[in-house]
Amino acid sequence: MSILVFVEAAEGTIKKTSREAVSYAAGLEGTVTALLLDGASAEEMASLGKNGANKVLHAVGEYGSSQAAAAVVEAAMNQENADILVMAKSLRADAIGARASIKLDASMVSNIASLPDTSNGFVVKQSIFTGNAFASVKLIANKKILVIGKNIVELIESGAEAPVEELSFNNADSKQDLTITGTEKAQGDILLSDADIVVSGGRGLKGPENWGMIEELAKALGAATGCSKPVSDMDWRPHSEHVGQTGIKVSPNLYIAIGISGAIQHLAGVNSSKYIVVINKDEEAPFFKAADYGIVGDAFEIVPKLIEAVKASK
Repeated sequence: MSILVFVEAAEGTIKKTSREAVSYAAGLEGTVTALLLDGASAEEMASLGKNGANKVLHAVGEYGSSQAAAAVVEAAMNQENADILVMAKSLRADAIGARASIKLDASMVSNIASLPDTSNGFVVKQSIFTGNAFASVKLIANKKILVIGKNIVELIESGAEAPVEELSFNNADSKQDLTITGTEKAQGDILLSDADIVVSGGRGLKGPENWGMIEELAKALGAATGCSKPVSDMDWRPHSEHVGQTGIKVSPNLYIAIGISGAIQHLAGVNSSKYIVVINKDEEAPFFKAADYGIVGDAFEIVPKLIEAVKASK
């Protein structure tokens, strides 16, 4: 069985979620080829072999639109005679995967939470209702597109470097029929979508002038910063930090919510987190019902002590 993995990189560094996708593909027990459209060094691409890739294809060119990228994915699937396409869930992967599924006449399932069960066909477990339930979905098409969630498999890091080949591609579909006039990137040392730890603040912080302690705690933990919807609506923080059902959905190993009540829309964006810690002076805050650990108290007293403890531990 031949498996293609769509890999994403940011500023020359391959995303951890894409490395997890390669490790997931290795668990399918086939030949794994990683496809990269973004720029990265030869050493960075070859390192995907440590995560389970047998080979890396690098498509050289500009593929800014989802249509163009899907055309490259189709060409790579055909070249490698691949039966399965694996992608780490992201806005980009969802857009490209949907287009590729039409081109390839493939079955596609997103938010996959485990390796497939092949004892009776090809069945995957899909996370649904914002992580509150699971559905078993049987894929019947010959070609399959699996879009996996974060942290669902253990990252393989014991393999050898993989050979890197350039993918020669020339297709009319790759020609963009749009003009990109500008790109606005989310700010911060660590992006929410890639973070293993997220520190979020809400209206309990009383104003943007108090966000320094959130940023200091995040820096001490090597975490990304987030916020609730009301905070971004009031322009205390940029909308790129809005976590929730209508913002960015995250699934880090640790989510720390400070001064956030825990409205259902916010919970929908964080309930896939492995551990949730809530700090709130209101002991009746709904967030405590979803928390693994909770601290009832004033954030302005607790967070500085927490920062001090984290720094002391290092």
